Amino acid sequence: MLRFARWKVASILGMTLAALLVIVPSFWTKETLDSVVKAMPKWLPIEQVVLGLDLQGGAHLLYQVDSADVTRTQVNNLRDDIRRVMREESIPLSGGIGSPKDNPRVVQVLIPDAANRAKALTKLRALAQPAANPTTSLLGVAGAASADISVDPNGLIKMTVTDAAVNDKIRKSVDQTIEVLNRRVNALGTTEPNIQRVGDDRVLVEVPGLQDTQRLKDIVGTTAKLEFRLVSQPGANPADVETLSEFDKDGQPIANYPVEKQVMVQGEDLTDAQPGFDQQTAQPVVNFKFNIRGGQKFGEVTSANVGKPFAIVLDNKVISAPVIRGPITGGSGQISGNFTVESANNLAILLRAGALPAKLTIVEERTVGPGLGQDSIEAGKKAAYVGAALVVIYMLMTYGTFGVFADLALFVHIAFIFASLILLRATLTLPGIAGIVLTIGMAVDSNVLIYERIREEFKAGRSVVSALDAGFTRAFATIVDSNATMMVAAVILYFLGSGPVRGFAVSLGLGIVTTIVTAVTMTRMMIALWYRWAKPKTLPI
Repeated sequence: MLRFARWKVASILGMTLAALLVIVPSFWTKETLDSVVKAMPKWLPIEQVVLGLDLQGGAHLLYQVDSADVTRTQVNNLRDDIRRVMREESIPLSGGIGSPKDNPRVVQVLIPDAANRAKALTKLRALAQPAANPTTSLLGVAGAASADISVDPNGLIKMTVTDAAVNDKIRKSVDQTIEVLNRRVNALGTTEPNIQRVGDDRVLVEVPGLQDTQRLKDIVGTTAKLEFRLVSQPGANPADVETLSEFDKDGQPIANYPVEKQVMVQGEDLTDAQPGFDQQTAQPVVNFKFNIRGGQKFGEVTSANVGKPFAIVLDNKVISAPVIRGPITGGSGQISGNFTVESANNLAILLRAGALPAKLTIVEERTVGPGLGQDSIEAGKKAAYVGAALVVIYMLMTYGTFGVFADLALFVHIAFIFASLILLRATLTLPGIAGIVLTIGMAVDSNVLIYERIREEFKAGRSVVSALDAGFTRAFATIVDSNATMMVAAVILYFLGSGPVRGFAVSLGLGIVTTIVTAVTMTRMMIALWYRWAKPKTLPI
């Protein structure tokens, strides 16, 4: 009990000093922090506590996946699949592939010949496989068809996208949207964004410290669906052509293009996109690179359509429609248009992050000002100061000298929590501050268990040394058990909770871990050093 090796004492003091050094930058201004970071080596981590939305302000946006856009995408995919089947089976069509105006969920094709119609139906029924459903798949029950098929006596085949297919696509779109938004928002250089699912078709986006909400909306709300399509030539089937517009910097249309609906190369085949400047015109451009599949398709299309205009389409808007001067087989290219430096950089971010699977609409928008966050910080500080002061006074009045040791350990305990938050880059929220205040009481509670056990052992007739050793040894199991149950609660809150609840769980969990280190190891070291120095005949408690 009284034998503490020098390396152990040095290790504990070194950890305490390191924790204090990690915390110090959190008290600096941003200008001071930037200047120190520039002067220090890059491998040395110098960071501040990351404050949540409720403490430093920021943007709060709630988005909903546009079901109409999802339905439209499903219909377009079904139309492309039908076109592919007809081409593979060499089945002639009468009137092309289209949709009636009164029911946009329907894709219809007229096949007068009975033999060809029977062959087509076999392939089309394979397209209408049951839509995936986690519940029915788990129970072993077949889900509803992704498309209903009907045939008129005159040979008109109609395929209708079902509600099950749309709902399944919405669920998958939300999952994919969260992944894409994480990449987009992180590319803005923001700290600790919170992006999570809300219900079946909504996504919550919270970005602490970001006051430029318009830029966030521009990045988040843009589908960024990049497509390369050929401009239609005279004599093409009108059902396979749509008119898209090109816009200037002010959002005014400057040209219209008859663009083929068939997508020749998709933006999902891009591997990189970076802003740059055209070497000849010095105008902002976006340079892009394809993966192997995209590079091959791009090379094939440009080789087969030399001399024809090739439209670069972003979210159904033409960015530019240059004429293909020759085959482009290097797997890379350049997008030029009416760009500013900022818009070119934003487009590069969007293309690198990938396209959203569906259009998003804003359901709720809030901007939390830094003033409100400052009020929360001041309230949290006051609660922490008052709680810590009362605990310190109680320990001093109840345990005297040992109370001083407990208060010193409590100070180190708080330092370890904040240092851990900084090193883990965890976000400190207002509920997180509440969790820290709670762990202050829990930390001294462990000391109370030890001290009361020491007091009981000394009153039972043990010597000072024996009572001290028995107090720490026998109380340790109780301390571990009580903190283990609290840790289980913190873990459950973290994995089942979200947002502020997770912030509370993180600070609570870190507090539990540091409690065992400070209340047992550090307090024991201080009491051992005190005993070797004072050599008391009785206990001061």
